[in-house]
Amino acid sequence: MARQRIINGDDGKKPEDDLPLKPPGIEFRPDDEKHDEELRPQKLDDVVGQRKAVERLRIMLDAAKKRNEPLGHLLFDGPPGLGKTTFATVIPKELGVDFQIASAPALTAPKDVLPYLTNAGFGSVLFLDEIHRLPPAVEEFLYPVMEDFRVDIALGEGMNARTINMPLKKFTVIGATTRSGLLTAPLRDRFVNRLHLDFYDDDDLAEIVNRNARKLRSEIEPAAAAEIAKRSRGTPRKANNLLYWCRDYADCRATGRITADVAKLALEMIEVDHIGLDELDRKYLQTLINVFAGGPAGLSAIAHSMSCPSDTLEDEIEPFLLRVGFLQRTPRGRVVTSAALTHLGIAIPEQPEAPSQGTLF
Repeated sequence: MARQRIINGDDGKKPEDDLPLKPPGIEFRPDDEKHDEELRPQKLDDVVGQRKAVERLRIMLDAAKKRNEPLGHLLFDGPPGLGKTTFATVIPKELGVDFQIASAPALTAPKDVLPYLTNAGFGSVLFLDEIHRLPPAVEEFLYPVMEDFRVDIALGEGMNARTINMPLKKFTVIGATTRSGLLTAPLRDRFVNRLHLDFYDDDDLAEIVNRNARKLRSEIEPAAAAEIAKRSRGTPRKANNLLYWCRDYADCRATGRITADVAKLALEMIEVDHIGLDELDRKYLQTLINVFAGGPAGLSAIAHSMSCPSDTLEDEIEPFLLRVGFLQRTPRGRVVTSAALTHLGIAIPEQPEAPSQGTLF
């Protein structure tokens, strides 16, 4: 079972180690030499966007430091790619404590959790990713751990069975979930603090792209960063992925400098349009329009027509289409909207006039 353990956020290496040489003709400020290749922010001050969450988190951290107490259990929820793991990795570095990471689906039995609990020091952080996928047995095992910082171990069976209570050092559990509605009420209530992360605006995404381009030792124009930002669906992870592609394209097809024109050509090659729709998004809409006359149509019928799993459509394709108003979910099925037809350049069919009711003789 894999486990990551980080002490004080320091792996013993200097930031300037293993850095590539600067490309010729690109000037960096002296402090940029200290940036590592990892795009994830290393301090809370480096986090861009999510201002409400950052401000609330600062208060939690300052209060824990002043009282010299562990941070209360914290739950992050929100769509994928918005920074839940980033916040979870920044917190122990701000507190100067040990850090452990575990994937909740991999914890199949209580015995899988015990190594994390016995290694948890006072004030340390245990991060459980995808916590809504914890098996019921593991979830119930964590109840006394999170509330009373003890482990209940049952020995023997029948009349000879007995329970041993093993005390633990007080530590912090940080959970991350993309589907908070799947959490049971007892588990959700054991998190003292809860922070919801929402989508980013284009200005914040452009700032993230500019910063990460410097970390990647790439020169980028502000207009190119804005172009990448507006096609990133409000998600930093998507923005980073598009930045990686634009950098590769600029190195191979241009001078290495990411200009607005280079960014547009690069994004057109992977068929990401000006609002972020990709090839599969358009195929979904075109299938709904051409095969089902715009709907209503059931999800399974659309999935079979596209030869694509229905859960892929529901989890990866539909959320963005619903958010931009290109799709509606109705009791009878999925329906394409007039905004989607306009975006795709398809004429909106005229509605036939209702026949007038004549007089009955």
